[in-house]
Amino acid sequence: MVKRIIPAAILALFAAFSPAHAADGQKVQEERNKQIAIASYNAALNDKDWEKTKSFIGNRYVQHNLNAIDGPEGLRAHIESLKKEFPNNRGQTKRALPDGDLVALHIHNRRSPELRGNAVVDIFRIENGKVVEHWDVVQAIPEPGQAKNPNTMF
Repeated sequence: MVKRIIPAAILALFAAFSPAHAADGQKVQEERNKQIAIASYNAALNDKDWEKTKSFIGNRYVQHNLNAIDGPEGLRAHIESLKKEFPNNRGQTKRALPDGDLVALHIHNRRSPELRGNAVVDIFRIENGKVVEHWDVVQAIPEPGQAKNPNTMF
């Protein structure tokens, strides 16, 4: 009887294409995407630094907020507007939820420190390591006593 020995390289090739390896690779990519989304958000809306922000933005930037100008130049204009109108604007990321090429950031945003601010969900699509698409949902944080339940928004 002849025994066949499978070379280690062939075994490694099979392992590389196994579902477990693919899942690990997706988790690594999702973690990268999450870090890109957080860094681009901080550069744009907290630091208000276009030079830093543009390193995270793709050549095309599809904007789904209908009150915002589409494209990278629209984002640049928004950053410049924030610098002038809301220099103390800050967003604190409470959660970052990656799902494939999408990342949702749950953020407490305040235009200035004395305001209650807004609960925001920003959703970014990452392609080849760059943000290429953006959606957002914004909800004002109610004054104390106006909420219909005792839960927080975060």
